[in-house]
Amino acid sequence: MSALCPTLPSYLEEEILLHPEKRQFPPFDLRRLLETVFTPTSGCRICVLVDFAEPQAMIQNFRFLQEEGFPIQKRAYEHFHLGLKNGVMEQLGMHGGEMFAYRMTYGSNLDMADEVWDTDGRTLSFDRDIYPQYDLILCISTYSATAPLTAKAKQFGFRGATLHGVNDVILSSGLAVDYHEVSRDAEKIRLAMTKADSIEIDFTLEDGRVLTAWLGLDGQEAQKSHGLCLGLEPDIANLPAGEVYFVPSDARGQFPMKYEDGTLGVLEVENRCIIRSSLISGNQATIDAHNARLQDDPMTGTLGELGFGTQVLPVSGADIQDEKVLGTCHLATGRDDHLGGDIMPSMFKKHENSTHDDILFAPHKTPNFNISQVRMKRGEQEEIIIENFRPSRYIMDALTAS
Repeated sequence: MSALCPTLPSYLEEEILLHPEKRQFPPFDLRRLLETVFTPTSGCRICVLVDFAEPQAMIQNFRFLQEEGFPIQKRAYEHFHLGLKNGVMEQLGMHGGEMFAYRMTYGSNLDMADEVWDTDGRTLSFDRDIYPQYDLILCISTYSATAPLTAKAKQFGFRGATLHGVNDVILSSGLAVDYHEVSRDAEKIRLAMTKADSIEIDFTLEDGRVLTAWLGLDGQEAQKSHGLCLGLEPDIANLPAGEVYFVPSDARGQFPMKYEDGTLGVLEVENRCIIRSSLISGNQATIDAHNARLQDDPMTGTLGELGFGTQVLPVSGADIQDEKVLGTCHLATGRDDHLGGDIMPSMFKKHENSTHDDILFAPHKTPNFNISQVRMKRGEQEEIIIENFRPSRYIMDALTAS
C-alpha cells in the first residue's frame, strides 16, 4: 500500500519516486509491446529502419554486425528484426519484417533523404518502396525521426514508432512498461493541465540567483505522448512515451542552459525566441558559437515545445526516456509542425538548422541548477506543478483520480 495514498499504484510510492531505479519491470517482450501499442496488428506488413553514415555498405549482408560500434543498430537487429522473424510476426498475424537503412541525418528530427537501402545493398526510395508498402514502420535510429515520419505517415497512411537512442536501460524499463497504464496516467495529468493560460518556471542557480521563464499557452488543449497508436489512423508513437506537452504561443524571461561540453549559460527570451546567451561558467567560445547561430538564423532560437514527464522511470542517459520522468520538464527549440505548431523546416535559413532540439531539466542532467517551482495559471486557478524536481500535491492528486 502506498505511503502517499492507498489508491496509488506501487510505482508511485514515496520510496519509488525518490529512487526510481528501484522500480521493478517485467522483461522486455516485443510481442507485448507491439500488441499493446499497435492494435490491430493482424494483416499488417511491418519493417525496421536503422541509420548509418554509410548505409549501403553497412546494411548489405548485415555487415555492421561484424564491425565495431553501432550499438543502437545492433539492438534493432537483435531485439526487433530477429524478434519479428523468430515468431512475433506470426503470433500477431503480421508479415514482412525486413530491415532497411537510410543515411544518418546528424540532427534531431531533420527530414530524411529519399534514398534507402535493403540488406542486399539495393538502392530504394522511401516514397516509392517503403512508405506505401508498409502498414507499420519501426525506426530505431541515432537521431530522432519523429517529425519527418509523422508528416510521411499522414501523407501515405501508415502507422509506426520512433525509438532513437535505444539502450539496455530503455529496453528493460521504458519499453517494458504497460502502455495502457502509461496512457491512463498521461491523460490524468493532461486533464489537470489542459487549457492552461500560462506556465512559469523558476530555476535556482548554485549562486542563489533565480531565473524565471514565462510561457504563454493561450488556453490551448494540452497534448500527450502516451505510446498508443491504436486503430488504423496514420500516427507515429515516440517511444518510450509518457509526457504532456504544449506548443507555446509566447515566451519571455530567462532560463539556464547546460551545453554538451558542460558550459553553463543564461538564455534570454523575448517574443517566444531565444535572443542571446551569456556565460555562467565554462567555455566562452561555446556561448559565442550559440550567439552566432542565433544571429545567423533566428528561427533556431524559437521555442516550439514545453513538455512534462508523466512516468516513473530510471535514468537511462538518453533524453528520449529521461524527459518522460515525472517531476522533470523540458523545452524544445526549432520545428514543431509534428506537434501541431507553426514552425516548418522551410522557415529556416539552412536545412541542417531545421531541427527540433529538446532541452531537458532533470537532476542528473542539470545538477548545477534546480527547478525550484513550476506554476500553472488557468483562468482564476493557480496551481504548483513541480517543486524541486518533484511532482506537486496537485499532480499527485490528479493521478489518484478515478
